[in-house]
Amino acid sequence: MKKQSNNALDSDAIKIMEAKHHDPFSILGRHPKNDHIQVKVYLPYAETVSLSHNGAALNRIPDTDFFEYNAEPGRLPAHYRLSWIDKDGNSHENYDPYDFGPQLPEFDQHLFGEGKHWHIYQKLGGHLHSVDGIAGVLFTVWAPNAGRVSVVGDFNRWDGRCNPMRSLGGSGIWELFVPDLQAGCFYKFEILNRNTHEVLLKTDPYGQQFEFRPNTSSIVVHENNYDWQDQQWLDDRVRHNWLHEPMSIYEVHLGSWRRDHLGNFLNYRELAVQLVDYVKEMGFSHIELLPVTEHPLDASWGYQTTGYFAPTSRHGTPDDFRYFIDTCHQNGIGVILDWVPAHFPKDSFALARFDGSALYEHEDPRKGEHRDWGTLIYNYGRNEVKNFLLASAMFWLEEFHLDGLRVDAVASMLYLDYSRNENDWIPNMYGGNENLEAIDFLRELNTVTHDQHPGTVMMAEESTSWPQVTRPTWTGGLGFSMKWNMGWMHDTLAYMSQEPIHRKYHHDQLTFGMLYAFTENFCLPFSHDEVVHGKGSLVNKMPGDEWQRFANLRLLYTLMYTYPGKKLLFMGCEFGQGSEWNFNRPLDWYVLDYPHHQGIQTLVKDLNHLYKKHPALYQHDFDHHGFDWIDCHDVQQSIISYRRKTENENLIVILNFTPVPREEYRIGVPLEGAYTEIFNSDSGYYDGSNVGNGVALSEPTPWMNQPYSISLTLPPLGAVILKL
Repeated sequence: MKKQSNNALDSDAIKIMEAKHHDPFSILGRHPKNDHIQVKVYLPYAETVSLSHNGAALNRIPDTDFFEYNAEPGRLPAHYRLSWIDKDGNSHENYDPYDFGPQLPEFDQHLFGEGKHWHIYQKLGGHLHSVDGIAGVLFTVWAPNAGRVSVVGDFNRWDGRCNPMRSLGGSGIWELFVPDLQAGCFYKFEILNRNTHEVLLKTDPYGQQFEFRPNTSSIVVHENNYDWQDQQWLDDRVRHNWLHEPMSIYEVHLGSWRRDHLGNFLNYRELAVQLVDYVKEMGFSHIELLPVTEHPLDASWGYQTTGYFAPTSRHGTPDDFRYFIDTCHQNGIGVILDWVPAHFPKDSFALARFDGSALYEHEDPRKGEHRDWGTLIYNYGRNEVKNFLLASAMFWLEEFHLDGLRVDAVASMLYLDYSRNENDWIPNMYGGNENLEAIDFLRELNTVTHDQHPGTVMMAEESTSWPQVTRPTWTGGLGFSMKWNMGWMHDTLAYMSQEPIHRKYHHDQLTFGMLYAFTENFCLPFSHDEVVHGKGSLVNKMPGDEWQRFANLRLLYTLMYTYPGKKLLFMGCEFGQGSEWNFNRPLDWYVLDYPHHQGIQTLVKDLNHLYKKHPALYQHDFDHHGFDWIDCHDVQQSIISYRRKTENENLIVILNFTPVPREEYRIGVPLEGAYTEIFNSDSGYYDGSNVGNGVALSEPTPWMNQPYSISLTLPPLGAVILKL
């Protein structure tokens, strides 16, 4: 019997030594044995080991790095400490991690399994933790198909034999409390593939800070004790109805907005001064950040995310990012984060085949892979995966006080056949191409975020005619706050790229958008996607000589700011950057030495302030009460005119899309009175030709189905705004 027991022990010992044991707590730590308590530890780098409280030496099991001690019952402290000397002669002292019971409550495990744990990021990952007054770090990770999981780091020589973790059974979660560790330690998870015995080294999916790229270790963060100063902003956000408020968004890639004099990234605190001051001066209401979720590849601009719970270390620490958001809020600027739940990269250190199986993605590449992007698709039907993404959204809104999320590539989530060949997709249970699991996820995402954080916005980048993207979930909608109006953007840029002499043949591209303008809550985006990949800058999409290109751009921006919908403009476009955006270098700020570019920047600043000042331009962005065509049929002269209005304010907008000044151009108006020109895109302030009007008095001459009319001088490639 004794020999069989030793053989069994030898088998377990071998598995521990080879880091293949699925239940290290059954061997290591303290266990009753006969009439005493046996302490067994495995320390691969130890030469001698003793108990700290009484100095008693542990006996080495011959030819192994196992050490044992037999104690009389009741003679060990509640948690014993080990003193040991390594093979290099260095002394160590720590509590034994295998002397602590399970730490993650079953309630948390259950909620996670149900996909309903909105704050699971507080539980999974590596977190400061204490047990019976003993401080350390609790590591937890979901890896249900692993044969063994160890936490490795700078505290154990990155050796998977040192700290194998405890399996919590059917939840698929593994955990280990490592006492004596502190914030700032670096770690990863070493995972044994149960089927192939391949050893995988993975960063923490719930890691809240990472090393500066190209290194990828997770870092245990300090407790969040940041002293926020934005409570007034948060209170106001709940009370304000963003539907009827001005929203002018400055889209920014932090790595290339500006750099320091050595070409290094600005950190979040420097950006809190430079970027916030600039945005405030320019009059934008919000900043939208291209993904700052951690990512290894600069060239992905953040869209190939590996750290869904960590602001990128390129610009500083999580608290530095909090400072940036806090400063924005104290200066009256909201912040929206570009967030990517549609796909993730194949990097071997991250989520791809995380525990050796297709855990976060689908096994079948017809459902689990974007062929053209080289990325993997989340399995939205798996509760734990859905919970991972929902918790990420909640994390950014709650931990960093963000004012909303722009959800990237929604169209790719909605359609099973998105960008796929005919035989490269699997229909849903009804034979259709709709991704029913993704639809359910998006509805739950919007329901939860709006319920838990009222006043925040969820914005969809959705490029198809999917119905009710911004309608409530209880009416069958997806529940987003807003949707990017990609159709309007494409049509408008296509129209503006035409030579003015040809624009009369494309007039419908200018006017068609009003047929569907109020079917969704639209944001009008001139985003980063329009100034990359050979598309050129916005100013260089415009036809004509230099003067005409800049006049066209001023005209385009005036159209956007007076057209129904919230506004979004990518950095550099506000001063007419001439070169295509390059993520790898700062914007061409030097062009502001030239009058054309100064004029564009001044125009955008004035449009932002004009937009905020006049409720007619924003109060009814999403319903027909705020817009009337005056004339959309002047095809031959390429002129459109319309009214933006509230009960108390009437603005008349007239846009001339040819380089021909139009004198004595008559338009109909609904009300009698004096119409003052409050804005002219051709003003000399904007380096225009200064053709325009002062005050136009209405005449009792019916025109364009209106009882009155006014006669105007329209500037070339210009727009004027009149106020009654």
